Amino acid sequence: MRVFAIPMRTRFRGVTLREGALVRGPAGWGEFSPFPEYGPAECARWLAAANEAADEGWPAPLRTRIPVNVTVPAVGPEAAHAIVAGSGCHTAKVKVAEPGQDEVDDLARVEAVRDALGPGGRVRVDANGAWSPDTAVRMIKALGELEYAEQPCATLGELADVRRRVDTPIAADESIRRAEDPLRVRAADAADVVVLKVQPLGGVRAALAVAEACGLPVVVSSAVETSVGLAAGLALAAALPELPYACGLGTLSLLEGDVVSEPLAAVDGVIEVRRPEVDEAALGRYEIDGEAWRRRAAAAAQAGAAR
Repeated sequence: MRVFAIPMRTRFRGVTLREGALVRGPAGWGEFSPFPEYGPAECARWLAAANEAADEGWPAPLRTRIPVNVTVPAVGPEAAHAIVAGSGCHTAKVKVAEPGQDEVDDLARVEAVRDALGPGGRVRVDANGAWSPDTAVRMIKALGELEYAEQPCATLGELADVRRRVDTPIAADESIRRAEDPLRVRAADAADVVVLKVQPLGGVRAALAVAEACGLPVVVSSAVETSVGLAAGLALAAALPELPYACGLGTLSLLEGDVVSEPLAAVDGVIEVRRPEVDEAALGRYEIDGEAWRRRAAAAAQAGAAR
């Protein structure tokens, strides 16, 4: 187990330093990087994803190129415009409802992103469940044409309420963390789109099963990983029967560095499906003592075995 700590370019989900562990097996490298607030039971799925990558590998791809969106943190409009203009992407996911910011900040950021994308560009927003239903309805209408609004509210009941009151499609992200969640989302008529992430769902094969059970269009997204973790997301996107939306896998730009010599960065809004090797020199720049992560992985393994 090799442990890394890579600074973030911009604060994201309250995180300024992205930490995680890399494990190597007969199939290659896997990433185990649950966020600090997750306990052993939830971390068990992240560990399962890392072990799948290292020990088994992934299903054969159905496509070799994955379109991706650029992710815009809760920055000012000038910075947001620059991020999008320099990305080469035609779709942007914009973070909104950031604690400490006002609604006018969200409106200005989205307007700047739309201007940077130009005609034909697609904008989606992500509130991370922070809005009330009434606020969500008002803001979604005020923000103009959106490809979809991701997790505008926290609960399924609230998502269903908002979905009935707006024309904009609603995507569920935080509402899907376990294999049984998509069925609950669908039963509640709470979403038009589901956002799936490999690590929280326990691996590529587990995520494919979730997608099949859900029966809704899928957007594959990252958990702000290194290229090792992003490779698993690309494997999922490549193996899905259909891929109607650009995926949220263009997040490497949020990190100051990477652990491979040829990072999985988007070019003209697309990432080629491949599996880069960990580079010792690159990893060495960010490697830290791994004892705390070894303990965390052991607790996750014990929790997984007890299920």
